Amino acid sequence: MLSIDMTGKHAVVAGVADDGGFGFAIAKALAEAGATVSVASWPPAMGIFTKLLDLGKLDASLQLSNGTKLKFSKIYPLDADFDRLEDAPAEIRDNRRYRDSGDFTIGGLAAAVKADHPDGIDVVVHSLANGPEVKKPMLEVSRKGYLGAVSASAYSMVSMVQHLGPLVRRGGSFLSLSYMASERAVPGYGGGMSSAKAALESDTRILAFEAGRKWGHRVNVISAGAFASRAASAIGFIHEMIDYAKRNTPLPEAITAEEVGSTAAFLCSPLASGITGSTVYVDKGYHAMGIAVDRSAGGA
Repeated sequence: MLSIDMTGKHAVVAGVADDGGFGFAIAKALAEAGATVSVASWPPAMGIFTKLLDLGKLDASLQLSNGTKLKFSKIYPLDADFDRLEDAPAEIRDNRRYRDSGDFTIGGLAAAVKADHPDGIDVVVHSLANGPEVKKPMLEVSRKGYLGAVSASAYSMVSMVQHLGPLVRRGGSFLSLSYMASERAVPGYGGGMSSAKAALESDTRILAFEAGRKWGHRVNVISAGAFASRAASAIGFIHEMIDYAKRNTPLPEAITAEEVGSTAAFLCSPLASGITGSTVYVDKGYHAMGIAVDRSAGGA
């Protein structure tokens, strides 16, 4: 039987703050495949996340198919807007939700991972996105909001490959998450987030070349269909997006976080050793459609 075997591998999944998003599903799928998993969480949400874990509130979600419970090797603080601690303004560093986190930057994450795993790690997953003006149409977005979306959602992946690439053992895998708005207009998905996702997919291709030639690493991105995670709910009409997709995809059903997690585990595993620089769609085929099936849903 051909199976995904990540035994002996260590993965770091950045962007896990609850059990309802793609990051958590990817972490769980990697653990199901045998990997040891650490996660990185946004400092303002990290306290609540760790408390829920300690109280056993997430035990049902942590249950693995072999009867054991997923236990994270380490939970790191991470605000991917910053590469070095000195880049963070004083009001952030002194904020009560940050000040006890230590070095919460991408550089700080790399230093902590190196200290914890001097022999290296194998997988890095970027499940991060933020657009401070995501509800604003492009004609109204500010320069600060636009650049903030690109910084947090796209450049952060570049920075993570820069900082963590040397720590990943040869033949390792980097993976990030995108969305169809990178290549098609999705009115309402604003604030520069569509530009950030387009940059993320473009960067995946050049990072695949550079990291491949320098370290032998693979770099891929999953373009996932609409999903009602806590972060996606900030858009304001995510359930309408899901309903529209269900009516107009080749497989007329909503995607699940588990489907994205399973695809991620495959792409990060030795089974996908020949795949790099790719955008892999997990959207029930939505990306393949050129016209709406349900014309009443607003299609032309």
